[in-house]
Amino acid sequence: MELYYSLDSAPSRAVLMTAKAIGVELKLKELSSRNVDQRRPDFSRISPRYSIPTLKDKGLVLWESRAIQIYLVDQYGTDDALYPKDPAKRAKVNERMFFDACILYHNFAEYYHEQVFGGLEGDVKKLKGLEDAVKMLDLFLEGQPYVTGQTMTIVDLSVLATIATMNALEFDLRRYQNVTEWYKHMVVVAPGSTINEQGAKAFCEYK
Repeated sequence: MELYYSLDSAPSRAVLMTAKAIGVELKLKELSSRNVDQRRPDFSRISPRYSIPTLKDKGLVLWESRAIQIYLVDQYGTDDALYPKDPAKRAKVNERMFFDACILYHNFAEYYHEQVFGGLEGDVKKLKGLEDAVKMLDLFLEGQPYVTGQTMTIVDLSVLATIATMNALEFDLRRYQNVTEWYKHMVVVAPGSTINEQGAKAFCEYK
């Protein structure tokens, strides 16, 4: 099973942490977040959009990190805590995964990517969108240790990759007490947390 990835990519690190959590060995093929198509010509044949991460497992190719996380747990996981089989619990995980993909990570990318990769100044309106997303995450964590409740799921691992990058970029998490406490806890308990922190710092080097 091959994973095309970049350590500075938050979605890549979410997949790496998920694989670590279920004990799956991946054959890692590292790419650069910049000029992916120029670095590995063979990569374009399996991922026409040059998306990282991309997983290749026999005849299956997946290139959306959250889809990869779900697949890994469904196919190779032995404990359903990370992605519950119970329909109601799974629906809640799916809900928060959509929040992560469409709101939190989207606003993170909107605000930071043009600064990190384009050298632009931060846009105040885009910062407000990101702050609103983190505020929503803070509400999710009210009275519970993890994003969907009492147990760590793949949502926590995906969100952790983004929040670690924001922290490395000096986003002020202190205004969000629940997020701050959750992040401190996840740094300790999340499988693969150390490499996640390293990758988050590596992302800042592009700035």
